[in-house]
Amino acid sequence: MKVMVTGGAGFVGTNLIKRLLNDGHQVISVDNYSTGKKENEQDGCKYYELDLSKRKTLGTLDSITLVNQISKFDAVFHLAALARIQPSFDRPSETFDVNARGTMNLLNWARKYNTPVVYAGSSSSHGDKYANPYTFSKWQGELLCEMFNKVYDLPTVITRFYNVYGEYQIIDGAYAAVIGIFEKQYSDGTPLTITGDGEQRRDFTHVDDIVDGLIRSAQNIDKVKGKILELGRGENYSINEIASFYKVPTKHIEERPGEMRVTLCESVEAREILGFNPTINIKDYIETWMQNEN
Repeated sequence: MKVMVTGGAGFVGTNLIKRLLNDGHQVISVDNYSTGKKENEQDGCKYYELDLSKRKTLGTLDSITLVNQISKFDAVFHLAALARIQPSFDRPSETFDVNARGTMNLLNWARKYNTPVVYAGSSSSHGDKYANPYTFSKWQGELLCEMFNKVYDLPTVITRFYNVYGEYQIIDGAYAAVIGIFEKQYSDGTPLTITGDGEQRRDFTHVDDIVDGLIRSAQNIDKVKGKILELGRGENYSINEIASFYKVPTKHIEERPGEMRVTLCESVEAREILGFNPTINIKDYIETWMQNEN
């Protein structure tokens, strides 16, 4: 396949590109590097620094196609996003511009070439869609994908991620998720910080399993276009349970607003249609990571 990955220098994008290159596909990345990192770039992939929230970027995407002598991409994996709830409270306009307006621009470009789009949705869409700017903007992206599929017959599929962790995850700063934060704190020898009572439950899904689901979605676009596919393991743990696996001191901090109490992938459609079968367990991952760390 000839594919474009938006957000290709980010956490999931980097893992996806590594797998695609290893499988022999031609890959181009588009990223504005707001959270993506230059050091994540992989040999064999061509990287372009672009902001999809700007309409002028559409012409640049056309140029990328011409420069690389590609008449049409076989798929676009649209992963580019500002992907955390808490920072979105302070940056609502930017969050909407990147997550919703950027998706509109990307879809409008893909429509010109009838290029299938695999959209990275969020399991937070199962909760209160108005609870925070992040969830709202990602939900808007889903609606845009559905509209372009129905109105313009553009092949789109929405893939909802559940609490992704693994190699290249962000470990500090506002956009770090809990496993990355715990790994940084463990390495630094500081107590693991648990928000609220720690009984909130999350369906932790390894990035390799997410990547497998994304690629299967693109390869079977005729079967899944117009659908919403849930990419989760189907098993959840409380944050207290996760912290206990590290066997180090913990401390509780103030509960954070706008977050769901429970995430759990209960849909089996991705398994039935794509053969999606998550294989990596969070407890096994943590035990292996700690062995390597020590």
